[in-house]
Amino acid sequence: MQIVKNLKWAHSLSVLLLVAGLVSAAPSEEIEDPVQGLPLAVNINEANAETLAAVLEGIGLTRAQAIVDYRTQFGRFYSAEELSAVRGIGTNTINRNLARIRVEEHF
Repeated sequence: MQIVKNLKWAHSLSVLLLVAGLVSAAPSEEIEDPVQGLPLAVNINEANAETLAAVLEGIGLTRAQAIVDYRTQFGRFYSAEELSAVRGIGTNTINRNLARIRVEEHF
């Protein structure tokens, strides 16, 4: 009986930590908002235009495609701030999305 109580407590704690964002079960672009079903953050070096447009505030499909095209032509982004090199994306848009932007590489 005590083992079952401990397992329930451990499960509850792990769910709480996941919800609080203290631990991660997957790369950040794969964690989804439970309400909207959209990723909470996106890796701008890997995501397609549709995902970028869905996750990034103030970025529509045309601008998201410009990010993908820029990445294809010039290579990966090393920081979120580098998005300002993409025509039509300014520092205000970048600052508004800093918590949603990831640039890590997956090997």
